[in-house]
Amino acid sequence: MSSFVDTFGALSSTLHGLVISSVLLSAAVASLFAGSLSDSLGRTRAIAIGALVFAVGAAMEAGSMNLIMLVFGRAIMGVGEGLFFSTLVVYICEVSPPQKRGFLAYLVQVHVTLGLCLGYFVSYGTVRISSSLSWRLPLALQSVIAILMAVASSFYLPQSPRWLNYKGRRDEALAVWEQLGVLAAEREKDDELEQIEPTTASRELAGRNRPWKQQVASAFKIFGKDGRKQMALGVFMMGMQQLSGIDGVLYYAPLLFQQAGLSSAKASFLASGVSAIVIFAVTIPAFLFADRWSRRSSTSYGGLGVFACMTIIGSLYASNSVHANEGAGRWAVIVAIYIFLVFYCMTWAGGMKIYASEIQPVATRAGATSLAQSANCITNFLVAFTTPIFLASSSFGVYFLFGGASILTVIVCTIFMPETRGRSLEAIDESFRQPKIIHFTMPSTFHKVISRVSSRYGRAEIRGNSTTSEVEMSNLAVSS
Repeated sequence: MSSFVDTFGALSSTLHGLVISSVLLSAAVASLFAGSLSDSLGRTRAIAIGALVFAVGAAMEAGSMNLIMLVFGRAIMGVGEGLFFSTLVVYICEVSPPQKRGFLAYLVQVHVTLGLCLGYFVSYGTVRISSSLSWRLPLALQSVIAILMAVASSFYLPQSPRWLNYKGRRDEALAVWEQLGVLAAEREKDDELEQIEPTTASRELAGRNRPWKQQVASAFKIFGKDGRKQMALGVFMMGMQQLSGIDGVLYYAPLLFQQAGLSSAKASFLASGVSAIVIFAVTIPAFLFADRWSRRSSTSYGGLGVFACMTIIGSLYASNSVHANEGAGRWAVIVAIYIFLVFYCMTWAGGMKIYASEIQPVATRAGATSLAQSANCITNFLVAFTTPIFLASSSFGVYFLFGGASILTVIVCTIFMPETRGRSLEAIDESFRQPKIIHFTMPSTFHKVISRVSSRYGRAEIRGNSTTSEVEMSNLAVSS
């Protein structure tokens, strides 16, 4: 937008990356404290506080008169995002019955993609405004939406019944379950919470009055032996989610399409808008089938698709097959970008967020999910900051980097990721307490390979059909 350049001047690739990614660095820091805030005040209050902080930052960004004010406003937005986003996923997982948890938790991703789609076309509509309103209006709308979210969280959303139960307020928890219309047969019994003595629950409820050393010790519970494996897997998955390159594509879509040969600024911006429509469209079936598709298969096959797309794009640029004004190479890149978005949004986009939250024990769920969200924001910052710098120095290197990170994620998740679809949160927690069970979801052609490896390095028993195998290894067990 020319009015944006008139206000702030032309930005170098480094400064461009810094402005875009400033929201992510502050979000990473805020996410570290979101779990403690959520555990102390409750899920809905934490969401409302984060939304209000986000609204303040968006308003400051919309009213920016210089670049420093713009970056500062984005940093405040990041604080708000870090506080409410991870808590939002935790809240939905905690209020959902097992058979609908994926479906309901995926609503977050549906609204994210809807907002992304609307944002592109609001900006496409305001780009014709000659004044600075062309870029201030979309930012101001963000502030209004965040205020509405804060009001809804404060006055309309019931508190999480699991959080109430964890605090010893069981009568209130039962009332909320009734309010949500969740039948008693569908409610997951939290064995850990049933064992909490009233005095212990009272101490938890008065957590803000405990000595600071005890509060610090409580925050570090996520590293205890009962939850560190889940925490490590959640942090890894959320960090690697961003190293797929998704936000490098979303933030710099116009730049990527220009690099591929769409020289017109309007044409590249319109292509970016079409990508937003594609993202929203493919999120719908992912949302509808969230509780029908295996979490493990979705992660593995989605990662393979992401790897293939990034490798193809990188190879086309490395072989000098992409030309601005002619040849099929540029169209192959554009199509590959769209296919990449389809694979990512139908699998990794919402599935990893749900999985990273639902595998955590109730005592550390908010803290571990917040740490995972912080890892997500840190890698997101690195991707957003370095992508324009990489593209300025190499047209293909960054694609191979994203592809390599994706295939690494597939390998790790194939080995260490148990299936969670349709299982209670407590059953999921129990699966991580059995370190000798490693779950593999694979085609039947891989059964013989696994059998040979197992017989050589340890005893193995393969049970199941061609879709799911459960391999029990004594010498290759995951250490606790």
